[in-house]
Amino acid sequence: MSERTLLDQIQSPEDVRKLTEHQLKRLPDEIREELLEVTSQTGGHLASSLGAVELTVALLHEFDLSRDRILWDTGHQTYAYKLLTGRRELFQSLRQFGGCCGFLTPAESSYDIFGAGHAGTALSAALGMAAARDRSTEGGERERIVAVVGDGALGTGVSLEGLNSIIENTDDFILVINDNKMSISPNVGALSRYLTRVIRGRPYNSLKRVGEKALSRVPFFGKELRKGLQRVEEATKAVLVPGVLFEELGLRYIGPVNGHDLSELTETFRAVRELREPLVVHAVTEKGRGYPHAEEAPEVFHGTGKFDVRTGQISSSGKYTFSDAFGRSLCKLMQERGDVVAITAGMTRGTGLEEARNSCRDRFFDVGIAEEHAVVFAAGMAAAGWRPIVAIYATFMQRAMDYVFHDVALQKLPVIFALNRSGVVTDGPTHHGIHDLGFWQSVPELSVAQPSDDGELDSMLRAALQRKDGPTILRYPKDSASAVSSEGHAEVEWGKAEILREGQDACIWGVGRESLTALQVAEQLEQEGYSIKVVNPRFVMPMDQAALQKDAQHMPLVTLENHYVAGGFASMAAGALEQVSTYPVLHRGWPRQVLEWGSEDKLRERHRLSVSHLADDVSRLTKGG
Repeated sequence: MSERTLLDQIQSPEDVRKLTEHQLKRLPDEIREELLEVTSQTGGHLASSLGAVELTVALLHEFDLSRDRILWDTGHQTYAYKLLTGRRELFQSLRQFGGCCGFLTPAESSYDIFGAGHAGTALSAALGMAAARDRSTEGGERERIVAVVGDGALGTGVSLEGLNSIIENTDDFILVINDNKMSISPNVGALSRYLTRVIRGRPYNSLKRVGEKALSRVPFFGKELRKGLQRVEEATKAVLVPGVLFEELGLRYIGPVNGHDLSELTETFRAVRELREPLVVHAVTEKGRGYPHAEEAPEVFHGTGKFDVRTGQISSSGKYTFSDAFGRSLCKLMQERGDVVAITAGMTRGTGLEEARNSCRDRFFDVGIAEEHAVVFAAGMAAAGWRPIVAIYATFMQRAMDYVFHDVALQKLPVIFALNRSGVVTDGPTHHGIHDLGFWQSVPELSVAQPSDDGELDSMLRAALQRKDGPTILRYPKDSASAVSSEGHAEVEWGKAEILREGQDACIWGVGRESLTALQVAEQLEQEGYSIKVVNPRFVMPMDQAALQKDAQHMPLVTLENHYVAGGFASMAAGALEQVSTYPVLHRGWPRQVLEWGSEDKLRERHRLSVSHLADDVSRLTKGG
């Protein structure tokens, strides 16, 4: 290859394998420059991908992706992988509607052999592939299967379950730990502290290798001495061996290696490629590597909007979001009440809990990427008389649904769950929070409320704290929490809807923040001579059935929600209106399909949920169309 830009010449992983040692060392700088150029314009998960550049280059240089398989956990560490697997041009449209997905998806590339959106899945999926390979290969060289687990995903329950079963299911497996000491927030827990101790204990592995090499040169007694050394090692390795946790699980431990030293990485993977046994390669990396602003604030640059590459200044939307509102309200409640505790699962900043963590640290708990544990942990605190408030993204809460049912609702424990990102988001199908109501509506003793703005969120939190006979879920989007009305809200009455605007031609029940969309639709239709009533349901469960039925008996009715229509508020409203409504009813929300990634405005336009499209639908409904 010539000395011109290397990225211009790389069309597939095979081109990476052809690079000389000199070219290979130039490549990471070019990749980082590209990552900064693109994400500064599109936003994205920058810090994780910056930290995994050398690791990605070394893996693609030493493994043959025409045969071998690499599975990535937490797809936001894979931007370099996208660039080097034939998607450089597509990458320019990162997270844009119709463009490059922010995570891994087989629909985008054959090199994405398994989807990667939520943390913790790569190890088990790769183990499944290894077990399948072992039972289908007849002679010849078997492909290597590599699981790359990073950003705190090794501490998830599913990763630990997979780790425990590797030795039972295959004798040929490679686990690469991308240890950057961070998930979204800094890693927590015993496993993270263990890996830190491993790093500090690195000299032992070097000493062990030197000793074994020296003994191999002793002509007569070297073999017996090595056996003795092995017996001594077995007796003392619980104290001395850095990788004892993995070795006790039957995995050969290699490391830690410098995850930013290409020579060390390529040498390690070249050697590992020839070994046929279950093993772990522990690579230590730095989140945000190569970009000082991200190195200093990796949590800020974990997932970022547009920013100025030179200054590191992130463009602000200027919005006061529901996360901001929740964090402020919770902090006040914790200061007012000594029995309120805050719990999150590795998402302190994203859920707005930084202020609560800093001001009430002894009542703040970050359990890491362990949503199931967070729920049962909260249940235990509630059973002991405390009032836990658990903040988790709606899409991640799906992992803990059984625990909400089994360990909270059945015992009528007053746990409050604040589900951020309840609605569509830029990141796409793995992160849209539009699936959960179908499950929640089947859970006994559970209430679900959806605030329309910051004032209502605060009122609902306080009202939920008065409940003592079951759990409450508050759902709200990643959106502005500004007031929907200059007149404020009526007092929150449990299970009762609120009328935001009177009218007689049709009625829109806009769930949560969609009440603002409904008001905008009503205002547009007012210009056309229509009088539209707008209702803020406030509660999905218990639903204000009496008010809903009354409206349906007097005018055409529309339900509007930032959720699937199937299984959402619409399905519950349809049941309440069966054989009651004398006027037509229209349910508007997201269709039951895999929704794209991209801006919410683009998604709404595509699926006819913009104000103008909704106004057309309501207008036709009033005319009987």
